[in-house]
Parts: sequence; C-alpha cells; structure tokens
Amino acid sequence: MNTAVIVDAIRSPLGRRNGKLKNWHPVDLASEIMQQLVQRNDLDPALIDDVVMGCVMQVGEQSLNVARNAVLAAGWPDTVPGTTIDRQCGSSQQAAHFAAQGVIAGAYDIVVANGVEVMSRVPMGASVADRNFGFPFGPRVQARYESVGGLVGQGISAEMIAEKWKISRDELDAFGVRSQEYAARATREGRFQNEIIPVLDAEGNMMTTDEGLRDTTMESLAKLKPSFRPVEEGGRVTAGNSSQITDGSAALLIMSEQKAKELGLKPRARFVQFAMAAEDPRRNS
Repeated sequence: MNTAVIVDAIRSPLGRRNGKLKNWHPVDLASEIMQQLVQRNDLDPALIDDVVMGCVMQVGEQSLNVARNAVLAAGWPDTVPGTTIDRQCGSSQQAAHFAAQGVIAGAYDIVVANGVEVMSRVPMGASVADRNFGFPFGPRVQARYESVGGLVGQGISAEMIAEKWKISRDELDAFGVRSQEYAARATREGRFQNEIIPVLDAEGNMMTTDEGLRDTTMESLAKLKPSFRPVEEGGRVTAGNSSQITDGSAALLIMSEQKAKELGLKPRARFVQFAMAAEDPRRNS
C-alpha cells in the first residue's frame, strides 16, 4: 500500500464579499494558484494524474466542471484531467481525501486537491434554482422532516445548535474575538507568508494578506443584532460571530511518498486516517 503525502499547500489571500478579489473569475483565480503550485515545486504539470476540486456553488462561472476549466486556464497540458465535487462546506477537504485515497490505492502518483469559491460573483444559494429548475429537496425529503418543522437554512441551524449545546451569545462572541486575534497575530508574525500567493486586487495592487482582519472587540460585537432570530426569541448568531463570506482558492500537492523521493521533494505531512460522519440536517452538529 502506498503512503500519501502532502508536499505543498498554498492559497490566495482571502477576500471579503465585493472586496479586493471581486474582479477575479473563479476559473482564473483557481488557475493562478495552480500555476504557482507547480512553479515553486519545479514540477512538470504533465506528470499530474488528476485535479480534484471542491466547489459548492457549481453554477454560472463555477459550472461545467470548474476543475477542468482551471486546468486549461493554467496552461497545463490538455491531457491533465479534472473533476469537481460537492460535499458542501467540506468540499475541499473531501477533495483532499479523494486525492490521497487515490494515491494510497495506487490509482495516482501525483494529484492536486484544491478548491475555489468566489462568493462575490457566485453567491451562497445561487445553485438553488427554485424558480427555473425546481427545488433540490424532493417530496420524500420534505415529507421526512415535515413533522419537525421542515428543513432549515444554515443560520437557523446554527441557532438550534447553540440552543442544543447551551452556547451563550457571549461565548459565541468571545470565540469570534479570539479567532480574529489569532488570525491577526499569525499575520503579524508572518506565519501565513509561505502559504499565501500574492494576487492582483481590484485596484491593480498586489494583495498579500487576508482582507477580513478587523480590530474586533467584545464591545463591538455586542452592538450587532442577531441575523436569523430576534433577540426576544433567543437569537445569538450575528455577522460578527459567524464565518465570513469569502472569495479565495487553495491547493494541495499530494503524491506517493515514493514519488516525492524520486522527485527530490520533501513531504510536509502524511495521511494516516480518514473519517466522515453525518448528522440531523436540521442541526449539523
């Protein structure tokens, strides 16, 4: 059995919605990162057996197999294939799993696992084309959850999780503040320098750091209203303690340990085990 290793891991800076990366077509942004991945590892892209890309909103500019389109945009040989997968928020992680599992099984020697989402141009929910092509949850799925109030969106689901585990608004806000503090400190200390690939922003300048960093405090977060439930109904999830709507792309170079030795590339990590689980879709906990 082969051992799958990560040789390199890079990404674009992360942009805010309608922010510095809003002018990037998703295919071009993904291809920019892919080009840099092979260049800095002095790798012939013709050696890549497959590109496995995670992407949630596979419509519009992210439709028709964005992975393969990014291969072509990167200028890689026509012979390099690509496939796009959707496991919602875990799409790119699943891309890494599939890539590594392919190496372990002997199907791949070298594979790129990556992801892209330019939410400024293909917004969250864009793939739910209710008016034109129907609703994604068929009658049987809807009937299954009818007795408990039906399926709900991520915001209400987050409120239900917080209620289930008795997580207070203050605790959520404190987690949000800590997250911002950690990200800011890591940026100041240069901990992201090796992974971030500078790209041109909307003003034509080189963007080298994430756009979402803020001087967040408990006091500033306390001023925000809940986004999904009113305060009087126990709402506690706000824009300040939720994930940012983000534009960006990232890529991993994965290969067998033997192939890395042959190419003189140093592994950064090994895949040892994989796991996945499913939960009540109303609570995603």
